[in-house]
Amino acid sequence: MIKHIVMWTLKPQANGSNSSTNAEIIKRQLESLNGMIDGLVKLEVGIDISNSAASADLVLYSELESAAALANYQQHPAHQEAVQFINAVTASRQVVDYDI
Repeated sequence: MIKHIVMWTLKPQANGSNSSTNAEIIKRQLESLNGMIDGLVKLEVGIDISNSAASADLVLYSELESAAALANYQQHPAHQEAVQFINAVTASRQVVDYDI
């Protein structure tokens, strides 16, 4: 099993919306992938509530069956559609993938 965790800091304003609105859009887009992609066991997106200087704006936590399933997820057209929006509104991104 692979755990895939991504954290984003969003631009204050992008695509005509503020970061809070864009975070909600990202959450909906990514969580809609549950049940759509083979090998994706679980995916959830959390929006930061601490608003601290050290926090990111949102985090993705996902579990995938294997490294091959992660590659399939990353290339899936529905995921790629979300990625286009995310890239347009993101200031920075950090990712950790690990095998359990």
